[in-house]
Amino acid sequence: MKLLRATIALAAACMLPAQAANIIIQADKPGAVIDKNVYGQFAEHLGAGIYGGMWVGPDSKIPNTRGWRKDVVGALKELHVPLVRWPGGCFADEYHWRDGIGPRAKRPVGVNTNWGGVTESNAVGTHEFFDLVEMLGADAYVNGNLGTGSPREMAEWLEYMTSDSKSTLAELRRKNGHSKPFKVAFFAVGNEAWGCGGNMTPAYYANLYRQSVSFLKAPPQLRPRFIASGGNDSDTTWTETLSREVKNQADAISFHYYTIPTGNWEKKGAAVGFGEDQWISTLAATLRIDASIRQHSAILDKNDPEKKLGFAIDEWGTWYDVEPGTNPGFLYQDNTLRDAVVAALNFNVFHAHADRVRMTNIAQMVNVLQAMILTDKDRMLLTPTYHAYRMYVPFQGAASVPVAIDGNPAYKLGNVSVPQVSASAGIGKDGKLYVALVNTDPHHEAEADLAVLGRGAAHARGQLLTAAAMDAHNSFAAPRAVVPVPFSADAQGGKLVLRLPAKSVIVAALEE
Repeated sequence: MKLLRATIALAAACMLPAQAANIIIQADKPGAVIDKNVYGQFAEHLGAGIYGGMWVGPDSKIPNTRGWRKDVVGALKELHVPLVRWPGGCFADEYHWRDGIGPRAKRPVGVNTNWGGVTESNAVGTHEFFDLVEMLGADAYVNGNLGTGSPREMAEWLEYMTSDSKSTLAELRRKNGHSKPFKVAFFAVGNEAWGCGGNMTPAYYANLYRQSVSFLKAPPQLRPRFIASGGNDSDTTWTETLSREVKNQADAISFHYYTIPTGNWEKKGAAVGFGEDQWISTLAATLRIDASIRQHSAILDKNDPEKKLGFAIDEWGTWYDVEPGTNPGFLYQDNTLRDAVVAALNFNVFHAHADRVRMTNIAQMVNVLQAMILTDKDRMLLTPTYHAYRMYVPFQGAASVPVAIDGNPAYKLGNVSVPQVSASAGIGKDGKLYVALVNTDPHHEAEADLAVLGRGAAHARGQLLTAAAMDAHNSFAAPRAVVPVPFSADAQGGKLVLRLPAKSVIVAALEE
């Protein structure tokens, strides 16, 4: 009987938060605007990321609009996708844009040497890409080929896309079906120049960047913002060099950050069926991006005190071992509640650095790495990460609001520890105050006591995303196993307390 009572008491204790996290939201001190492009996407010619996953061709039996899957495009429109990066990634530095224009049946067929060694039909090229972003209502981020290309090739591509003249290239674009210039919001000179983009040194790349960008010309009203290809993880050498050497020719410096549960690229960890050790190691690894951003921001503040340069995290997300039985070069992995929590933790970090982080692009949109959508022939499902993105839509273009957490409990396992609660807040374009909260603990509820300065907050109305298992995921057999549900809370005695279920994400509007 004593053992039974002790077991019941322990179980009851596990249901209660160890202590409350006091969250102070300074709504009276709005800060930098959270750029909508913080919620950007990335579509590379990689596996079924484009072919099959999004593009099926106009003759496909799968319902499509000019070759793009209607179901996928419709789902992505619900995310208010602000920006799409294309065609890579590593693929960009082997992509020659002339291969992707003109009649599709006459386009040259190549080999995708970076990703699986499969044939590249070039069925999706410049015109198809811009058709996609126009359907989504998104901006275009085009990644130029520095690795195997040349300044002339990039300059001619930009002229082809943006010229409103009677030049041969502009006339060729018109002949190929687009009379008006395309709008190129961003243009990057190369990708991962330190690795697959050419194994360059920062100084060598800086010289090539300055040379290349000198010839990248467009009509003033159609001039894209230029992005210099930067470093990754905690290596600050690239940011240090580029922020000195190209700051007058660039609008942003890129940065890549991938979250790997084991920290070992050879054996990264499973996407499903993982233990709690890889739950917490994944969260700890992804949260280290905050320290990386601070390191790079300090360098940018030194070399660019006027904050003209943006920090573009144009590849980020979880990277696991590929799904067994799939092509290793296709980077197909399942997507669980853990990925939604990772996404939300990153969003909260990005909001805190809104003054510098003006773009991010998760890798990737469909069927690749931390995808929004998975497809199988004519079937489609929305991942937990998709739902996290949809919940955070109100933060696009919102004014960031300082948030402080006092008494934040720690979630610990062995010698690994992360804060139990993550939070961010913003005043949306609709004037409402939104709060986003994450409980990282997979076992215990968290209690968040909200103190809102500058406006009243008696009610919280929004959505909650959680599930029973750490690796809960949507499958084609059960596509709605992990979906958001309504969330609400009301102040009691003048105090607004939100109870966060274990392993959950909440986004809510705070109302008077």
